Amino acid sequence: MPRKKQNQGKGQGKKKAPRKAKKMVPTKAKRTAPKKKRAAKDKSPVYEHVFDNPRNVKKVIYALCAVCGLSLFLDFFVNRYVDHPWEALFGFYAVYGFVACVILVLAAKEMRKLIMRKENYYDE
Repeated sequence: MPRKKQNQGKGQGKKKAPRKAKKMVPTKAKRTAPKKKRAAKDKSPVYEHVFDNPRNVKKVIYALCAVCGLSLFLDFFVNRYVDHPWEALFGFYAVYGFVACVILVLAAKEMRKLIMRKENYYDE
């Protein structure tokens, strides 16, 4: 003889009253025109410039990182003719380019202090 499963948890031993069946009342079918499909609203913002969209900026950054990684990888296979011994070091040109870029940015910040005009220069 199979065992019956016992209810566990709250309400153990309580039985629910059976639901009453709803009466089905016949209704007249309404004639309606077929629903027109609404054009999907394009919720994406419109950008004036290509780089106003953050997705495009990320794509460019990823592309630049890929090119940098590829040039660093090709450093293993390219035979360079060097004038100075430090040019033969692995990744020398990558480090050299990065350091030169940082120096340019820092120099531009300092030059800004010298060249910058007053805020109301054109109002006078």
